[in-house]
Amino acid sequence: MKSFSEYKKSAPQWITVFETGFYPDYLDEANITYAGILQRFIELVNELDSSPNLLRKISDEPPRLRVQLLRIFRKYVSPDTSVEMLKVKGKTESIIEVFGPRFRSIEKVREKLKPRAFPDEVLSAILYEYKDRGKKGYELTEAFFTWFESKFDQIYKIEGPRGAGKDLMLNEFLDKFEHPIPSDFIISGKSGKPIVIGFARYDSDRGGSQEDDRTGGNRDKITDILRYAKQHDMPLKVLFVNDGPGLLLGSMWNDYALLEEYGGGNVLVCTLKMLNERLTQEWMES
Repeated sequence: MKSFSEYKKSAPQWITVFETGFYPDYLDEANITYAGILQRFIELVNELDSSPNLLRKISDEPPRLRVQLLRIFRKYVSPDTSVEMLKVKGKTESIIEVFGPRFRSIEKVREKLKPRAFPDEVLSAILYEYKDRGKKGYELTEAFFTWFESKFDQIYKIEGPRGAGKDLMLNEFLDKFEHPIPSDFIISGKSGKPIVIGFARYDSDRGGSQEDDRTGGNRDKITDILRYAKQHDMPLKVLFVNDGPGLLLGSMWNDYALLEEYGGGNVLVCTLKMLNERLTQEWMES
């Protein structure tokens, strides 16, 4: 079987590109989708007397609305904080204590909001692009599950979220596995025991320190999983289903090839177009 590195000469032929909407074609849809959320943000800004109280009030909104309002809050009030940080309700007061002095004042927010058109096309476009963040990863996982089930349905069982959903924590699936590593899917053999731990990633763009962090994190996962397999005499394999134009950037292709080599035959890296010739029953059970 050819190694992942041997595909590099014809790499573009092995990449799947999931479509992205053209700008400004999606603006009408974005304006309709987010007009109500923008209106609610304006109402809250006009009702409340301070930016800390604005964050407190947003934290009490229904979950889906709250996350979108927090995205707008971050843009207008607190660019120092991430949405992931802001959406943890239990940390609202600590965020206000640490970052509150850097919040833009509520008066200044009103001043900046007033001349903006409604709905604000720029902000609607930003929110719309957030909506599609992660969507291609879900499409990749869905495509992989569909392929796998059509080929191995009577032989193996595959578990994991096909789209959005909770990752499978390996310490909950593998007895005495000490590391809380999230995986995207787990393939079990006829005995019902896991034989392949899987990770799926679609890269639209990738480079620099993010690229280095991703590769290092994957190497650590391989080390922990294969060490566990050896200690418990289990034939575990690690599968990376990676796709997207980001694989063609920087050293990404070489980095994944090195991960496969590091696994010593127990690690496989595949794009969707490689699955038929690379992900075989022979490899999974070797």
